Amino acid sequence: MTFDRRRLFAALGMVSATAATPALARRVAARRMPDDESGRGVYAEAVTATNAPARSDIASRAAIEGVSLGLRANAAEDQSKIFQRAIDHVAAAGAVLQLTPGSYRAGGLTLPPHAAIAGVSGSTRIVFNGGPNLMTATGSDHVSLSGLILDGGNVALPQQHGLIHIAQARAVRVADCEVVDAGGNGISLQGVAGEITGNAISAADAAIFSLDALALEISGNHVRTAGNNGILVWRSVPGDDGTLVAENRIENIMNRAGGSGQYGNAINVFRADNVIVRGNRIRNAAFSAVRGNAASNLQIAGNTCTGLGEVALYAEFGFQGAIIANNIIDGAAIGVSVTNFNQGGRLAVVQGNLIRNVVAQRPAGTDPNDDSGIGIGVEADTLVTGNVVENAAHAGVAAGWGAYLRDVAISANIVRGADYGITVSVVPGAGTSLIADNLISGARLGAIVGMEWKKPVTGDLAKDGAGRYAQLSINGNRVR
Repeated sequence: MTFDRRRLFAALGMVSATAATPALARRVAARRMPDDESGRGVYAEAVTATNAPARSDIASRAAIEGVSLGLRANAAEDQSKIFQRAIDHVAAAGAVLQLTPGSYRAGGLTLPPHAAIAGVSGSTRIVFNGGPNLMTATGSDHVSLSGLILDGGNVALPQQHGLIHIAQARAVRVADCEVVDAGGNGISLQGVAGEITGNAISAADAAIFSLDALALEISGNHVRTAGNNGILVWRSVPGDDGTLVAENRIENIMNRAGGSGQYGNAINVFRADNVIVRGNRIRNAAFSAVRGNAASNLQIAGNTCTGLGEVALYAEFGFQGAIIANNIIDGAAIGVSVTNFNQGGRLAVVQGNLIRNVVAQRPAGTDPNDDSGIGIGVEADTLVTGNVVENAAHAGVAAGWGAYLRDVAISANIVRGADYGITVSVVPGAGTSLIADNLISGARLGAIVGMEWKKPVTGDLAKDGAGRYAQLSINGNRVR
């Protein structure tokens, strides 16, 4: 979805009933709603329409002002009951609940099908006042939230709960909102199709947590701070997911829960196949920028990633198929890792990435024997081509780990300023590798070196040739 379209929807969502499309034949009648808890009657406009477009088209809906339903901005008391009645009434009318600027205290609100709430961006704030969530929807299609500040007040939420929780719903839209100080996850989704776009989110746990998505777009959001993870795209069991995670800005992702990589990731794709992660700007994550676990046909493309504590871009454990292309990585313990052939991890293309300043230090909690200081590490059925790696503390490109090496081609890469330009496993049982036409500059300990696990056991194969290692083909490399 383009920026212009989002702005158009936000503007049209604020159109009043009297300013709606003239072609619609509307009948507006005042009717009495149930008395509120103070005994005062609350009156509202009930809007009906003939030949109206589908209710999922937010831009075509009339708007009903929240003040006409008894909602009062900046009231000191909790307004949950009034708020709920207003939500239900406006959803039944197929309209948009329009909130004026100011704060509204509420909690435990339920969004029925076709519920739509719109505010004035940066000015309309709903403050969480207790309950399992601020808002929840289950089985409610065509739900829309826009232009709202959703304030969690750092009130602790049950595990894996989001301040906003939506489950088993289609045509969901959360756009141009701010989710601030969520005491758990910011937005949690389960079995959802729709779009989460243009939001700014801070959360104690994960900013956005999607489980078992149907057809989901997560784009143009700004994750400012998260206690454990930025955006999670998970499935209960491995299977097709197809979520698009695009053009988000994600920064300052911490690892408060500890562990060896389960937390501290800007984007984590787990058991979700056919996911595309592209064009994101990721800065300062305790572990990874993008971490794919058992996620087949994963595409990680065109992301700019700086200040990572562990592996910047990861495809690991039981995946088949990954493309990692045209990313920029500046500052990590490992730039790109395509690994865990021992558990089925295989089949990848690593192409056109720019990787630099890879250090020999990993975060606390990880295995001290794990590698670091490697620009690109791969194991099975993988092409590594057209990458530029500069200032890798250990190796520019590393092929294989012990016997876990099969059918790797490393060609037309530039490696500058590493201890080893390219390393390749030569332990008994290690498979075939082609290392050809690479330019290696300033390798301090050797341009191309055979390894037994972590131990270098050959001379510089760029000079001496593959020799007794029949599984290796080394030719056409330029060393200076």
